[in-house]
Amino acid sequence: MQCNNKEDVRSLLEASFSGAGLLLEFDDLGENFFDLSSGLAGELFQTFNNYGKKLALVVPDPSIYSRSFQQLILEHQYHSSIRFFGEAKAARQWLQI
Repeated sequence: MQCNNKEDVRSLLEASFSGAGLLLEFDDLGENFFDLSSGLAGELFQTFNNYGKKLALVVPDPSIYSRSFQQLILEHQYHSSIRFFGEAKAARQWLQI
């Protein structure tokens, strides 16, 4: 599944209902996701939060992104439904898939 625009958010949410949540790896995240001014990350997070679904995002090297994006990762370090991980194995463990 890809997260390239706000229209993808509904499809991603629907996909999460078939399991414990949704795992999005770095290659699944479009450039708009990393540009916080696009609103894509906020839309995705708000949607998953509203439905109480878990979302695990794998971003191996957050240091290449803006300071604001790095802060977003820190803010979600212990979030109950949305977390960032450096590797897919840890994300799968958190989702228990």
